[in-house]
Amino acid sequence: MLNVGITGQAGFIGTHLFNYLGLKKEQVNLVSFRDEFFDDPSKLKKFVSNCDAIVHLAALNRNNDPELIYKTNIILVEKLISAVEETNSKPHLIFASSLQEERDNPYGRSKTEGRILLEKLSKKKDIPLTSLIIPNVFGPFGRPYYNSVIATFCHQLTHGETPRIDVDGEMKLIYVGELVELIYQKIKDKSHKTKVPLRIPLPGGERGGFKNEKTEDNPTFAKASADAERQKTKVEEENIETCLIDHTSEKRVSEILALLNGYKENYFEKGILPNLDNPFEKNLFNTFLCYIDHQKFFPFALKLNSDERGTFVETIKLNSGGQISFSTTKPGITRGNHFHTRKAERFAVIKGKAKIELRRIGTNKVLIFDLDGDKPSFVDMPIWFTHNITNVGSGDLYTIFWINETYNAEDSDTFYEVV
Repeated sequence: MLNVGITGQAGFIGTHLFNYLGLKKEQVNLVSFRDEFFDDPSKLKKFVSNCDAIVHLAALNRNNDPELIYKTNIILVEKLISAVEETNSKPHLIFASSLQEERDNPYGRSKTEGRILLEKLSKKKDIPLTSLIIPNVFGPFGRPYYNSVIATFCHQLTHGETPRIDVDGEMKLIYVGELVELIYQKIKDKSHKTKVPLRIPLPGGERGGFKNEKTEDNPTFAKASADAERQKTKVEEENIETCLIDHTSEKRVSEILALLNGYKENYFEKGILPNLDNPFEKNLFNTFLCYIDHQKFFPFALKLNSDERGTFVETIKLNSGGQISFSTTKPGITRGNHFHTRKAERFAVIKGKAKIELRRIGTNKVLIFDLDGDKPSFVDMPIWFTHNITNVGSGDLYTIFWINETYNAEDSDTFYEVV
């Protein structure tokens, strides 16, 4: 059992990593961290002492004062180093850096210099260090106007604002779910070598991974790693690892906005599900879905067509495959109380009265929706939201379920947690 702590646990990547590691209960014990620990040396030292591995994600990404970004990030690294030295701890340190190391800006410089400070600590105290050079990260729950342009676009399109492209550049992207899998892989990794060129594929596929390459083979990373490479000795190379994380997709800003505009026009306004066969587009849609104001958007009313024969309702319009199921539920019975980390899912009530509840993992706020088969409607389940459906009527409840994957018992992506 590994005791793992995450600085910046409440941030975008930190939240996803904390939740992901929370699914590895037999392998990982999570050591809780709060941002205020950096202002309380005793709490920071206690945190460090309890960890076998520390993922250092805490950082200031954006601010109107560029120098504050630089100073804050260096200070956070220095405080972490002091706590490690004063407690004589030897946790495996995993430092989240950025491709912006290449750029001569305060954030990029803070990442380069923070990494070098940690390398000096590693050499001095014989502590394993893994530095991750990370491309642009996107995914659910990112802060608009802060974490990524995708977060900003998703927020704007779901809140009546008009996105604007300032620079239509190529973006090298990795989905946050892919990134946290790779970080977990590094947490488990006990060998820390930098000389052997290595490419580790993403779990479940060949779409990306780490590139551990010597600087002469990788010009992009040459500037960021040159200082560290000059100082390495054979012994130190066993403990210090620098990984350039490969992006899993590359898109122009205009391409991303075009896809998101399609989600707004077809899904947000008409309830039509997009094609989710492409991994990037599935991840982008799951990201978009999490920015909707669910309490205002759901339940989404379906058109009820009636004549002398009875009624007809189109419950699901989609451009993707998956599985459609039908259920009846007895009065007072609750189904669900689970969440998914990658699956898109829809509950459409066609007969009876139902209460659907949603709660984002790690939060206490419960969203409640009342649905009635006399006015057919649906609710879609965002990833990382535990959800259930209860028959609150006096007769049987009839529900149609759609999910974008056929069920696989060996990889169900279904995790039990009461709403």
